[in-house]
Amino acid sequence: MAGHSKWANIKRQKARVDAKKGKTFTQLSRAIIVAARNGIADPDGNFQLRTAIDKAKAAGIPNDNIERAIAKGAGTFEDGDAKLEEIRYEGYGPGGVAILIEALTDNRNRTAAYLREAFKKNGGNLGETGCVSWMFAQKGVVTLEGEINEDLLLEAAMEGEAETYEAIASEDFIGAEVITEIPSLDSLNRILQDRGLPVKEVELRWIPDNNIEVTDSEQARSLLKLIDTLESLDDVQNVTANFDLADDLIAVLA
Repeated sequence: MAGHSKWANIKRQKARVDAKKGKTFTQLSRAIIVAARNGIADPDGNFQLRTAIDKAKAAGIPNDNIERAIAKGAGTFEDGDAKLEEIRYEGYGPGGVAILIEALTDNRNRTAAYLREAFKKNGGNLGETGCVSWMFAQKGVVTLEGEINEDLLLEAAMEGEAETYEAIASEDFIGAEVITEIPSLDSLNRILQDRGLPVKEVELRWIPDNNIEVTDSEQARSLLKLIDTLESLDDVQNVTANFDLADDLIAVLA
């Protein structure tokens, strides 16, 4: 099996040369709320919640805040706050690049206004629902980090009904990504761990059917600035796009 995760590769490359801050406490807390809402409120039985909690702890979020976020997601904590709503926004970046934004907000009008302004200032435009989502498929992704026996990975991936996997060896990351249909993600994760493979992260990811290759440095600069601006908004949880950049172009932009 072989696979392509170009957006994930761009995110890793971008992180290496980009000085932007990590996700805010608000974004990380909201990720916990979503995970607890979409599954059980126990991290031992909810891999999405477990991953969100690990990221929050790594960012220094206090345990009390984490527990409060879990309770909000489970519906057992009432503090008078407006109800958070999951919304997916869609738009186009410079050069017609398709962009999906997953947001969690208590005011969709405010979020749409912020997103519209971010697109406008960076050569893109916020589109209507459905304008680009048809170009993407949501999949489950298990990221492995470290040296991997590929024969063992192939065997475990087949047993876990994975669609594809990609071994990755770059100067800043060694590992693999295993992609599957969402209903098989939890089972695949358990099988990979049971085989002793180094699971780092489990997530849902929008994967584009096709990628636009960006070779112009100014277009690439505008795209990366747009992605940065979108990701900096507290209401935004994830941003995905369908463009591909060469390593040397990212290095030049650094």
